[in-house]
Amino acid sequence: MEDQQPLVELSILIPVFNERATILQVIEKVRAIDFGAPREIIVVDDGSTDGTTQALETATSRADLQIVHHQKNAGKGAAIQTALHHARGRFVVIQDADLELNPEDIIPLFKVVRAGRAVVCYGSRFTGDCSAFRHLPAYWANRFLTTTCNLLNSQHVSDMNTCYKMMRTDIARRINLVSRGFAMEPEITTKLARMGVRIVERPISYSPRSKAEGKKIRRRDLINYLVAMLRFRFT
Repeated sequence: MEDQQPLVELSILIPVFNERATILQVIEKVRAIDFGAPREIIVVDDGSTDGTTQALETATSRADLQIVHHQKNAGKGAAIQTALHHARGRFVVIQDADLELNPEDIIPLFKVVRAGRAVVCYGSRFTGDCSAFRHLPAYWANRFLTTTCNLLNSQHVSDMNTCYKMMRTDIARRINLVSRGFAMEPEITTKLARMGVRIVERPISYSPRSKAEGKKIRRRDLINYLVAMLRFRFT
């Protein structure tokens, strides 16, 4: 009788679009972490055109890594939807393909949900020392969007737009994500509020990059976020 592989506890979802310079580093950083439980990494290449696809072909093949390709760029939300379809873990978390965040910060989030202290745990960039990036326009835009989301949903989160959203997989699938782009962020938080799910937070480190370094969120996305908040709150 063949040995059965251990059940996956954590699925780490990595949407990637044109991140050739960092995607392999991110994968190896995640692989190097001991989460204390079986985990898998699901990378969704969202129609990259900069050589990311070719870089992923050189990734060391292991049973813990799935790589899925979109033929055309469909947006971060669409990539997460694809990744969720493939996820086998009891819990899921999103990991961006750049180096703005430290994957080791996933550990305390995982401990919270795995221990049953909450079903959703966000990694907040704004509960610790923000002095290094408080001067950036993106900081104030995030604070504005989070405050608006809190007022609409009667919530008290400090970082609605965080990448690190850790939750039980059944909850993630119940959200029924439909946003194709970055509007997935307010959609997730707003739908969790409508579901009556409490969000807890833990601090994470953050090293923001500039537009020249590959930052993809633009000013027009602020409008898309506000529209999504209203749409998913009242419809």
